[in-house]
Amino acid sequence: MKEIETSGKTVEEAIEAALKSLGAKREEVEIYILEEGSKGFLGLLGSRQARVKVVLPDSPEEVINDFLTRVLKAMHVAAGIEIRQREGYYFVSFHGKDLGILIGRRGDNLDALQYLCNLAVNRVLKNKVKIVLDVEGYRKRREQTLINLARRLSARVKETGKRVVLEPMNPQERRVIHTALQNDSEILTFSEGQEPNRKVVIALRH
Repeated sequence: MKEIETSGKTVEEAIEAALKSLGAKREEVEIYILEEGSKGFLGLLGSRQARVKVVLPDSPEEVINDFLTRVLKAMHVAAGIEIRQREGYYFVSFHGKDLGILIGRRGDNLDALQYLCNLAVNRVLKNKVKIVLDVEGYRKRREQTLINLARRLSARVKETGKRVVLEPMNPQERRVIHTALQNDSEILTFSEGQEPNRKVVIALRH
């Protein structure tokens, strides 16, 4: 976060000076009027300049990077951080060697870090954002693994006529299973149980 106090003959003049100094646009900053200013007697005696404080908040990318850098340092993990803004959310990818600790068992650590990152960053930002974390394409590989699993298990259900209950999954992974089989006219999928032990069930459609 950057902030500056400036003065001018008018409030508007003081604001413009601050914006120029910060290299920012008006919609990017927060403006606090400290002194309205006055012309004084006959425009000379007792005149006071207008004073403002203009604050340029950190961008979402800066806040995200700061939080994750501190977490990686605390974990003694050396990793590069790449942040890209996508439609509706910020996508963060970690790059480096031996980053399995960031993923954890079936992505548990990654999901936990993503939750904490969203929580910490949105406590700082004025406008809430969504953040998705990934480690060198892990989420895409995991998604494909789940799709293959869904298709394989649906084939077993059709063959045996018996429903299959998958292991507990987070909402995002359950959604992958549902989506993978949603167009199969013979198969019905639904979730049962309570978080964090909610499971997907694959069954024949009657």
